[in-house]
Amino acid sequence: MTHRDRRAFLVQSARAASLLALPASALASTGKTHRILMITFRGETEVEKGFKDHLAASGIKVDLVARDVARDVKNVPAILEEAAKNRPDLIYTWGTPVTLAVAGTHDAPKKVPAGLEGIPQVFALVAAPVQSKIVPALAGHGRNLTGAVHVVPTDVQLRAMNSYRPYKRLGVLYTESEQNSRAIVLQAREWLKANGGTLVERTLNVDSAGKPTPEGIEDKVAEIKREGAEWLYILPDTFLGLHYGRAMPAALAQKLPTFGAVELAVRTGGALVGLVSRYRSVGQLAAARAIDILEGRKPASSLPIETLKRFSIIVNLRTAKALGGIYPPIDMLNYAEIIEDVPAGGRAA
Repeated sequence: MTHRDRRAFLVQSARAASLLALPASALASTGKTHRILMITFRGETEVEKGFKDHLAASGIKVDLVARDVARDVKNVPAILEEAAKNRPDLIYTWGTPVTLAVAGTHDAPKKVPAGLEGIPQVFALVAAPVQSKIVPALAGHGRNLTGAVHVVPTDVQLRAMNSYRPYKRLGVLYTESEQNSRAIVLQAREWLKANGGTLVERTLNVDSAGKPTPEGIEDKVAEIKREGAEWLYILPDTFLGLHYGRAMPAALAQKLPTFGAVELAVRTGGALVGLVSRYRSVGQLAAARAIDILEGRKPASSLPIETLKRFSIIVNLRTAKALGGIYPPIDMLNYAEIIEDVPAGGRAA
């Protein structure tokens, strides 16, 4: 990896630093308590911890009302109906499915219950807000929401993967119904075509109701390997993330190295390596945007959706050993985080 690439991974720009800085907020001295409805997908994560920590450090008084959809966005309407009775100042959402369930797409916005009209929204852990049609653009999009994108740009990830271990055929397994995943697959397909590579694609099986199922994950991974894939790219796929305990051991059994697009793919999933935005930092960035909104800034015109500018490479040494010694290049050891406590092949997320 070049010195320039290394700096891109290690050095946080002055602009990014200002995003997470904690200047004294005028709101802290008012004594007003601001109610924030937090809607999560599968309980509290490191993202929410970062969100709460940043708000606490700002000195702003907040009443956080936490509600979880228990991995089923069909529970969102009931949560919003309940919230309408105690109108919040802000709605926080985790992930693309929940964010879309609350806000809808920019060309087909959701109708909220009476009492929630005009409530601004901040999201975290949305990989591709434009491609998933949450907004038509990252800035000046005209919607009453903003948020923090957690996924490192696809082309940067693909280059980092190649720096670790060169490849020409890249495998990917994803949920076809997830817009984030489809968007990243398209980006990967185009990048590989431009750089002389090939994408080996498989989608997860669906049941009779059209819902994704983990059944057949092992067979899909084996097919990807048989077609000559040299890496398995683990996307920020919400459903696949629930089944790392099947996907990662399947890849390990095929001696197929895995590259994670999100932190949990390495930390709990057991992927070999990942180039990621730290979840806690993503939550802090979302909280910074929430504070901006509470101070009166308008998401539609003055609060662009942003990605962290500092990324981290995490290498799972146990997986590297289990793959027969697929270790990172020597220069990568100068800046990568090496972990050894996650079982090779991962565990259920």
